[in-house]
Amino acid sequence: MRRVHACLLLILALLLTTSLGAQAPVTATDLSRLDSTVTEIERQVAALRKTDATLAADVDRALTDLRDEVTYLKVKLRREGSIARTEYSALRDKLENLRIRAQGQKVTAEPAKDDPVVAVYTVPVGAEFDLRLQTPLNSGKVKVEQRFEATTILDYSIGKDVVVPAGSTVRGFVSSVKSAGKIDRKGSLTLSFDEVRIDTRSHRLRASVTEALDPKVHQDATRIGAGAVVGAIIGGLLGGGKGALLGVLVGGGGTIAATEGSDVDLPVGTVLRIRLDQPLEIPKTGV
Repeated sequence: MRRVHACLLLILALLLTTSLGAQAPVTATDLSRLDSTVTEIERQVAALRKTDATLAADVDRALTDLRDEVTYLKVKLRREGSIARTEYSALRDKLENLRIRAQGQKVTAEPAKDDPVVAVYTVPVGAEFDLRLQTPLNSGKVKVEQRFEATTILDYSIGKDVVVPAGSTVRGFVSSVKSAGKIDRKGSLTLSFDEVRIDTRSHRLRASVTEALDPKVHQDATRIGAGAVVGAIIGGLLGGGKGALLGVLVGGGGTIAATEGSDVDLPVGTVLRIRLDQPLEIPKTGV
């Protein structure tokens, strides 16, 4: 009988330990493990290019998104002090699945999803939003992972429903920055967007800057009443470049670079046009 009791106590202790481990807070060490997995997949992609260039390109594209998600969790942990274990686990599983793909193997099963099905509005990849910057950004002053905010200028509707109303807050962080130096005198910075707040609800966002406009240019175009005027102004002033009157160009991946020997300076009120890199899903109950 004593042996039975001892075995039961041991089982209970193991279950309790497992439960506590599952609920343990996510730490910087956990995130460093994700970094290690990313590095391992990068090595696998380099080797895979020699045998299957198409698969290597697919894995590399997926890794770019997951690398951004790792950065997002780092920023969130630093800013808020905690990350939900489920959020960390979901990203860990995605990386593990991608690691298996990079080995040329098929992922036979995805992690189980217990979330209930919720009707959502889906804003597609490629959709554009015009934002008014609420935080000044200068490549000579900002730091990597520094947060900033902007607000949407126009309503975004799907059918007759306003999905993202004007005045919604869009948040992001500086993912890279280079100040103007003595040798390379042109500063640059890259902005990443990770959240849009509609009313009291926050939604995950992935988007890149495609254009940067002086607020006066945007206001003049609005007063004229022609949406195509903004594009015409950009084309006329910079020959198709992007960054009317701000002295900047927007390149691939949303990197904003100075066109002259100076730092990129985006004052409050700068109008940023962003394009979705991933679908934006907004629950209908939250609109």
